[in-house]
Amino acid sequence: MAYGSGVLHRLPLHLPLHASFSSSRVSCFTRHLPQGPRFQVCCASLDHKIKDISQVTKPQQSQTWKIKMLYDGECPLCMREVNMLRERNQAYGTINFVDISSNSYLPDENQGLDYKTVMGRIHAIQSDGIIYTDVEAFRRLYEEVGLGWVYYITKYEPISTIANAVYRIWAKYRLKITGRPSLERILESKKNIKVRTSNSCYNALLCISCIIVTL
Repeated sequence: MAYGSGVLHRLPLHLPLHASFSSSRVSCFTRHLPQGPRFQVCCASLDHKIKDISQVTKPQQSQTWKIKMLYDGECPLCMREVNMLRERNQAYGTINFVDISSNSYLPDENQGLDYKTVMGRIHAIQSDGIIYTDVEAFRRLYEEVGLGWVYYITKYEPISTIANAVYRIWAKYRLKITGRPSLERILESKKNIKVRTSNSCYNALLCISCIIVTL
């Protein structure tokens, strides 16, 4: 190594340089040295390595679900059906379950459907953005987990009209049936919680500011 290094420093700059590049094999630079052994400097091509790194740092983002179910996580009867569908969905992975009662629920991520709207009746959102409601929503959800036969008959009239009428009665009185307050009271309660949370955050920031100023 010492011999090669010393020879390199003594080489004139006008000597010819031959190089060969490849993205799949090692590239070599060679010089024919006068009165000495052939000197070879090898360096690994970085083209394929850079590609490998980019594949690691940018994982593929694939969307496997086909339909999104907006459900009320505070409804005990609703949760029985949701849990059944969730268990079936383990083998399919086609349903994305979204709890509208969660504080993290965002209408902007769900076709602009706000809490009050989705509390009125069942909503399902297909991956292409199409919204389904009432019995049609249930039928689409059941089809995605291999239970389409349950609601198959609701495709036809007059069964479809009758089924939707029955469901709307249930949706209208489900809060009362399950022993929960009215929708207006629930909305008011959520509004108060948001106000208290905002005030708490403001007070915390104010205290931190006072401490920083004191220091």
